[in-house]
Amino acid sequence: MSIHLQKEIERLKKNLLALSAIVEDSVYRAVKSLKERDEALARAVISGDNDIDLQEVEIEEECQKILALHQPVAYDLRFIIAILKINAELERIGDATVSIAERVLLLVTEDQVDAPFDFAAMAQKAQQMLHKSLDALISLDAGLAYDVITADNEVDAINREMYGQIEECIRRDSGRVNSFIHLMGVSRHIERIADHASNIAEDVIYLVEGRILRHHIGEYRRPEPGSE
Repeated sequence: MSIHLQKEIERLKKNLLALSAIVEDSVYRAVKSLKERDEALARAVISGDNDIDLQEVEIEEECQKILALHQPVAYDLRFIIAILKINAELERIGDATVSIAERVLLLVTEDQVDAPFDFAAMAQKAQQMLHKSLDALISLDAGLAYDVITADNEVDAINREMYGQIEECIRRDSGRVNSFIHLMGVSRHIERIADHASNIAEDVIYLVEGRILRHHIGEYRRPEPGSE
């Protein structure tokens, strides 16, 4: 690797990690605005999405510049491809936090409903997945990335259970159907955050091992030590 390419890649890593920190904070604030019915915080999440979008575009342009000027091959090429994909996943997570915040703004106009489900626990799992997937990227730890993918099944199961509980609440209290529908939307967007974290983990595995797992969820197996 040339010195110039190495410097460009290090700068790219730094910028991606800066974006990931902003996105993680956006997830945290969106969930907090839901728990506390905090309209001001929800609006701050929405207004902050523009910064995420701008940084996503800048990172994509950096990747394109590196590809055009340095024409990387082998691992370096795989790294740039992985960064492009992870960058896009982070932007989509930002979009999901905006969708949660928008639901919060609608919920605060309704009477608070007494719902038998814990969004905080589901959101915490999704947040942990996101954090682990980014840790896997920093440390190039494929094992940690596999753990993230496995955890996605747990969030999917919680989301399905949540839907069933919300449907039961709607049957019992049809007068508050709007609030329950908004909560259903929140559950869906939290589940999508977990999906994007899982996608980031897949990209880390591609970067480290050169294996493409997409479209094979539920079929992959973590390689045994020494089998690669």
